[in-house]
Amino acid sequence: MAAPAPRPPGLCCCRKGSAAGPEAPPAPPPPPEPPPDVASASSSQLFSLRHLHLGLELRPEARALAGCLVLELCALRPQPRALVLDVHPALRVLSAAYRRAPAGEAPCSFAFSPAEAAAAAPAPPPPPPPPSPPPPCAPPCAASPPCTATFLSAPCIAAGPLPPSAAAAPPGEPPASPPPAGAEPPPPLPLFAQPPCAACPLGFRVDPFTDYGSSLTVSLPAALQPHQPFQIIVRYTTADGPAIWWLDPELTYGNAKPFVFTQGHSVCNRSFFPCFDTPAVKCTYSATVKAPAGIQVLMSATQSTYMEEEGVYQFYMEYPVPAYLVALVAGDLTHADIGPRSRVWAEPCLLPTAISKLSGMVERWLTAAESLYGPYIWGRYDIVFLPPSFPIVAMENPCLTFIISSILESDEFLIIDVIHEVAHSWFGNAVTNATWEEMWLSEGLATYAQRRITTETYGAAFTCLETAFRLDALHRQMKLLGEDNPVSKLQVKLEPGVNPSNLMNLFTYEKGYCFVYYLSQLCGDPRHFDSFLRAYIEKYKFTSVVAQDLLDSFLNFFPELKEQCVESKAGLEFERWLNATGPPLAEPDLSQGSSLTRPVETLFKLWTTEPLDSVAAASSVDLTKWRTFQTVLFLDRLLDGSPLPHEVIKKLSECYSSQLDSMNAEIRIRWLQIVVRNDYYPDLYKVRRFLENQMSRMYTIPLYEDLCTGTLKSFALEIFYQTQNQLHPNLRKTIQQILSQGLNPLPAIDTTAVTTDTPAMVLEDKVSEATNGAISLRDVNVSA
Repeated sequence: MAAPAPRPPGLCCCRKGSAAGPEAPPAPPPPPEPPPDVASASSSQLFSLRHLHLGLELRPEARALAGCLVLELCALRPQPRALVLDVHPALRVLSAAYRRAPAGEAPCSFAFSPAEAAAAAPAPPPPPPPPSPPPPCAPPCAASPPCTATFLSAPCIAAGPLPPSAAAAPPGEPPASPPPAGAEPPPPLPLFAQPPCAACPLGFRVDPFTDYGSSLTVSLPAALQPHQPFQIIVRYTTADGPAIWWLDPELTYGNAKPFVFTQGHSVCNRSFFPCFDTPAVKCTYSATVKAPAGIQVLMSATQSTYMEEEGVYQFYMEYPVPAYLVALVAGDLTHADIGPRSRVWAEPCLLPTAISKLSGMVERWLTAAESLYGPYIWGRYDIVFLPPSFPIVAMENPCLTFIISSILESDEFLIIDVIHEVAHSWFGNAVTNATWEEMWLSEGLATYAQRRITTETYGAAFTCLETAFRLDALHRQMKLLGEDNPVSKLQVKLEPGVNPSNLMNLFTYEKGYCFVYYLSQLCGDPRHFDSFLRAYIEKYKFTSVVAQDLLDSFLNFFPELKEQCVESKAGLEFERWLNATGPPLAEPDLSQGSSLTRPVETLFKLWTTEPLDSVAAASSVDLTKWRTFQTVLFLDRLLDGSPLPHEVIKKLSECYSSQLDSMNAEIRIRWLQIVVRNDYYPDLYKVRRFLENQMSRMYTIPLYEDLCTGTLKSFALEIFYQTQNQLHPNLRKTIQQILSQGLNPLPAIDTTAVTTDTPAMVLEDKVSEATNGAISLRDVNVSA
């Protein structure tokens, strides 16, 4: 993923009280359990999740989604008294029910209206035979009458969740009467092919958990036995929340139709559907989605179909994935094939640009990745470009990578971002970190794989240049945070109450990359390390792992290194790599990139050596012939040295300002930050013009942070009040927070749909919204 910069999180937040089911007696022998996830309230360790079905109805006019979740589970211990799922205050649970899952039953379908449900109901069955003693696997709902319909008939509880002692209507009670005119329509109803028993309504309650979620506790039937398949059915509605971003038509490029997308990382999808919101739990999923006519719906799934007559899309993910990788996007989207297994989706006005940038390229990158790490297992690799309101740069949703459309104009950044997400198909999606405390297992390995792929396709010099650019940013962040900051560890201790997204930073990516690179160097040849990674993927695919799994596999694969005790090498101990604060213990040799990095260093010295020889500096290099990463590396170093002497900034403007105006946004924003940090008033009009034409968080937040850190806050306020209506409410709220620092509260602004818990941005794809003076997105922006 990719993300903006998080403020150094306080690691002492307190978790709010949560409700969980009583401890069940242990079953001998206890099954192996993943490490506890303090970011999840769920009771995932007590159950095996086999599959989840989603019935979703998109309601753009209400900015709402109505859902029905059907979980297929088995208890791992006798008689668990409750099931606990992760939810969010933005999600309103209406009912919960239990149903025994018959063996071999096909996935359920969904009815999106009472009429559809009635049409799907079978004719009443003949009278049941006299009752006989129930077999051992009989459903625990002993009081349930014989099933007479194929759909869930538990009434919808529109008044909200039941109190702890309350229960839903008794089994067999007819469905509630239709809602009065003007009332919110009910969520979808599940339709089952083999109803052996009526669904039993269950009591439930929702309790506070943390600032980023709640817990849903569902009471279970008393006689539930271990390994007996059963289903839990939850009907709910959810509005704007951390995972679900509704856009009015004016916030899209086409200005024609509403748009919605989800962003699940790290712990946002609990506001999309009730779930075990932990990377330790994976399952297959299916979804049936009803959308208004003319709205194209896509999901991160291996199979999809569209039933035009019903206006319903069906999706199926045949491989197990964690909850955060279930993703949906819907809007005015059209597509074009760009390779034998790749398609690009975008708004119609953007599609030609996307085709021209990526046609034939994705297949080239996939083929290179397969030559290194084995077959691509997900079938298709499609890409969807999202409007500028997308809160991160890119997200590795399997089969369907999400990328912000703003990056289309920056070719080299687009290449790196897509290749990084391609690498996640192996590292992060196939094999996932079991806990958010070890995100480097996904991001560090994906960054290493990304650079192996770019070396194969673009050469070592380009890879070294991009690496030098990122490591510069890492050391910049180190100066800002301090070398003893606990977030600089690879194994970060996640304290209860702290949002895992706050731990996303450049250490996760670049320090993690340096450790993986160090392991590769121990092998003597990167191709030997590639062979190890292929074996690692094959062993652990579709599972979640901890660092010890990786390191044990590494030492077992290279027994000669194990004999040499490389894990205990003085100063480079594996344990120290994982748990020491500060910079990487070793960094890669980037000398193969010197042909590209040396000119940058030379030009920087010419401009910063006194006395300034501006003629020699200006004539030494033609920036228009440089790669983007060379130019941004040069500008970043000027930014690090700001404020510069007035003569220097004046001559820089005279030499480069006009040239930079015609370059991509990654270059322009850095020059404009130099303008702001040096209070260079002659070029301030360019800052205004840039912000008037930007709706993306990645290109607005850094400038607003710099404007408010210096003497130009009134200038920032003026621009904000002129442009606020073109910004997504969540972005508008973030900028208001920046502008309010050190001031009286800003005048009230319409922030309809601003959520109280907006999704954290991610390093190029994941990070906290919190702002912190001089720490701008530029300081930590990386590819996710």
